[in-house]
Amino acid sequence: MPSPSLENQPESAPREKRLRRDAAANRERLLEAARSVFAEHGLEASVEDVAHAAGVGVGTLYRRFPTKDALIAELVREFMEKVVTLVTEAAQSPAGRGLETFIYALGEVQAANRGCLARIWTDQTTTGLRDVYREHIAALLKDAKAHDAVRVDASVTDLDILFWSLRGIIETTGDLSRTAWRRQAAISLAGLRPSPIALADPPVAEEIIHRSRQSTLVHSERGS
Repeated sequence: MPSPSLENQPESAPREKRLRRDAAANRERLLEAARSVFAEHGLEASVEDVAHAAGVGVGTLYRRFPTKDALIAELVREFMEKVVTLVTEAAQSPAGRGLETFIYALGEVQAANRGCLARIWTDQTTTGLRDVYREHIAALLKDAKAHDAVRVDASVTDLDILFWSLRGIIETTGDLSRTAWRRQAAISLAGLRPSPIALADPPVAEEIIHRSRQSTLVHSERGS
């Protein structure tokens, strides 16, 4: 007669798989709920609000994310991984159009994650992903220049500031206008197109961009 342990094996294996599927589904529901709650109420929203929106208990949330900061950090990590994917895909665009393609793609993903934008560009755990993204951005800019799609004196820091401006518009307008950032992106792209008129001021230095990020991080930590 088979031992009890052997009899249980056919039942326990599917159960373990089901539990893993349930855990993965709960995790995704929590992340989607966090995006929605933080978009509406900002990062000041509570984990209780997130759990309620996800339809799970707070204990379930804490089993997946031991702290609120861990939850936000995961949203940031997923965002940056998506950005790296988008910038890599944009590099396949022909005739120097990759930069324009990416600017709109980044706007869309920022709009979908507007609740945690304050953390995204300053988070210390995703520095490596941001470095990879900026390397790709530099390559997109170089390709656009080679195809006369943008002016020759445009710099990567010009793009940094462009993305920051889109972030500000997305955070400010929220659900009131889904097209405000797209119009600003179009205006900025028009300004980046080749022109015989040189810009009066030089590009912002990389060091200033870095120090601006650090300043934003300090203010964010003080407010948290």
